[in-house]
Amino acid sequence: MGFVVSKAMNDSLKGQQEFMRLQLERQLVLQNLMRERQTAMQIAWTREFLKYFGTFFGLSAVVLTTGAIKRKNPAVLLPILPLSFIFAYQYDMGYGTLLQRIKGEAENILDTQSTLLELPKGPLTFEDLEKIRISQSKFFTEK
Repeated sequence: MGFVVSKAMNDSLKGQQEFMRLQLERQLVLQNLMRERQTAMQIAWTREFLKYFGTFFGLSAVVLTTGAIKRKNPAVLLPILPLSFIFAYQYDMGYGTLLQRIKGEAENILDTQSTLLELPKGPLTFEDLEKIRISQSKFFTEK
């Protein structure tokens, strides 16, 4: 009799473990899909911004060059320098390899400098969360 109950409990436990594993896999897939969509939105936003900024940069370069020629003063061209850096950064972000370089550097940090990732006062624990929850609940109930 005890063996039958024990076997049924083991089967039930295995079923629960399989369900939990399946739920975790689904959560991981969902999180990855959301991250991919957010990254795609960021790249798309950068590409759209680049269209407007590129137009502004091109017009500014033409106007500043024309002004420098008419005034015979090359100092009028100075604003082109910072604008060109901004344009180059946005282009690299939207169409270049900036994201691959950032990913590579992030992997390097994870592999070789993981101490930089440690949270102040260490990772949160259940006990820390309970202390905070209790202190906040006392704060809200005292009013």
